[in-house]
Order: sequence, then structure tokens, then C-alpha cells
Amino acid sequence: MNPGELDRRLVIEAPVEAADDAGGVVRAYEDAATVWASVQPEAMRAETEADATGAAVTHRIVMRAGRDITTRHRLRDGAQRYRIIAVREWRERRAGSRFLDIRAELIAD
Repeated sequence: MNPGELDRRLVIEAPVEAADDAGGVVRAYEDAATVWASVQPEAMRAETEADATGAAVTHRIVMRAGRDITTRHRLRDGAQRYRIIAVREWRERRAGSRFLDIRAELIAD
């Protein structure tokens, strides 16, 4: 991975949960960090949810390791938000640098 390919500033959003009046929880997100990343679209699939048709676009996002990111986090790129599907850490052999390989879906509002 060429560090110059990490050309997008993404905000990592961490979940914050608070109790609601019905015995459940309400989840909100707060900014946790801003990182440089590479964002590449991978696949698109049609989906139907509540009689609304749309498409889910999967992206591969790569950033330097060192952040504790799980599927509960989200990523934000300006007005676009990504739901994290999977996270995998890998090490580049030549330089020994560690990266996170993230699969994420673009959240359509």
C-alpha cells in the first residue's frame, strides 16, 4: 500500500447509547477521530426494504491500523456515511506497516 493512496479524510464515528423511556436504548454517534484512508467502490446489489427499491454499494476502505474499529462504528466522508460490515488487519511485508481493510456499505438516507 502506497501511503499516497490514503487520499480521503474520513471521520470515525463511535456509537453512544442512552436509555430511553421504554426500557430500551437510543443509539447516536459521536466523532471519535479523523483519519486518512483509501475508499474504493467494489460491488452494487439491488435491494428492497419496506417496498422501497434501492441499491447497496459496497466499498473497500483502507486506513492505517492502530484504531480500535468494530462493526458498531461508522465512517463519514463529508455528507456520506458508511456502515462497517467487516474489519481485518493486515501487515505489508516490505515495509512492515499495518493497515485495516474495511468492507462497508454506503448508507442511503
